Formats: sequence, structure tokens, C-alpha cells
Amino acid sequence: MTQLSHPAQTLLEQLDGFSVTIDAARERADIILDRPPFNIISMAQRDQLRLVFESLDENPAVRVIVLRAIGENFSSGGDIKGFLEASPEHVSKLAWNIAAPARCSKPVIAANRGYCFGVGFEISLACDFRIVSQSAQYALPEQKLGQIPGSGGSARLQKMVGITRTKDVVMRSRRIPGQQAADWGIATECVPDAQLESATDALVEELRAFSPIAQRTAKKLLNDTDDSTLSVAIELEGHCYSRLRASDDFREGVEAFHQKRKAQFKGS
Repeated sequence: MTQLSHPAQTLLEQLDGFSVTIDAARERADIILDRPPFNIISMAQRDQLRLVFESLDENPAVRVIVLRAIGENFSSGGDIKGFLEASPEHVSKLAWNIAAPARCSKPVIAANRGYCFGVGFEISLACDFRIVSQSAQYALPEQKLGQIPGSGGSARLQKMVGITRTKDVVMRSRRIPGQQAADWGIATECVPDAQLESATDALVEELRAFSPIAQRTAKKLLNDTDDSTLSVAIELEGHCYSRLRASDDFREGVEAFHQKRKAQFKGS
């Protein structure tokens, strides 16, 4: 019998610049950038981050994923030298790797403080929720290197804030403070630095209380219809609603509502 192998079998044996923790009791996984003081993200790390998100997506013990960092800065960006050393084929996969949080069916929260530049900003944009501290600064500074964002940053940002603001940020390498990011709708919430962890914890617990299947359905529907016409979005919404109509969680939700008790969702 032919023995099959895959690079992923060895790629995750030693994580490069980050760690992963799973708290099964809280149904939570944390992906923790840990290369202080700036948590620069290497080329190999991008591949590993993608594989970790894919692994956690299949883990039944995990309901919510948090992407956070050690120290005062989330990430100042990628390994600049690595861009020149990487092959064109490898570079072409940058956006696919960094889009892993968006493809993940589970809710993903980015907790951002300090510098959140380049790929640090781009992977945060691919998450579902961004909790920022007042010290946070978002930026896509690639113009200073004679480049443009290469991991989906300009495209995702333009969807959120429009072409005028995106040109201002991308073409001038301009920084967006945390509160402004919240005002613009880039960040979900801006909190004092000392409250970043507690605000993140609170959101995790809030999301855990909902039906897993309803959360997965909502995330996929919203992602899939982000660039569709209104009529197509409404049509797909109807199909998703109809499918959930037959779920155990919907029946439990309705019964709990009428019985004036907290619903106990199981994800089926």
C-alpha cells in the first residue's frame, strides 16, 4: 500500500513565533503571537497560522477562537527580508493563508493593541470581530517599501470603509488610531488598554451562548453575500433560514423563549 505524506505533518511540529492554547471548559482556543517586542510574522508562520485555524475549525472542543499577542504590540507586520527570499509561487499564497480566519466556520476575535501594521492588520481584518485598545494603531505601510498590501488588506479595508478612506490609508501609509478605527467601523469596539483582555473574554462568553449552527450559518451567509446583489443576498438568506428551521437548536430556542428560560443549544 502506498504511504501518503503531506508537508503539514511536519510543519506544525514546531510553531514559529506563536503558540496555541485550548481551554475546553470555556470552549475557547487562543492563538498567541509571541515574538516580542513587535511580533513580526515570518513567512513560515503564515503557513502555520493557516493550518492552525483549519485544525481548530475541526476541533469539537472549540467554539470561539481568539487571536491575540504577547506584549505591547499586536504585530508590526511581516518579515521584510522574507519577501525578497520567498519564491513568486509562495508569495502568491499570502492572501490565502491570511484569509484563514474568514474561512474558519467558527467566530474569530482579534484583540489588538499597539502596532497592528501590514500583515498584522490584514489578518485582523480577516477576523469576524476586532476589539482594539486605545493604544492600537492600524496601518498598511507597504507604500514605504515600494509595494502594496499583498494579503488582502486593501481589498478588505475598501469593503469596510470605501475607496476614499482606503486610498487615504493605503496610498499615504497613514495610521488609524484605535478610536478612529471604531468610529469608521473597522473595529467592533475600542476599550482602554487595561480592559482589552476583559472585553475579549466577555465577547467570547457572549458568543458561546448562541447556537453553534446558527453562528456558523450567519458567518458563512454574511461572508458569501458581501459582494452579491441585494436580491441574491435575500434569496440566500431565505434558504439558510429554511435550513435552520429544521434544526434542533431552533426548536430549543423557541421552546426556551416560551418557557422563559435560557436556551441550551447543542449545535444540531
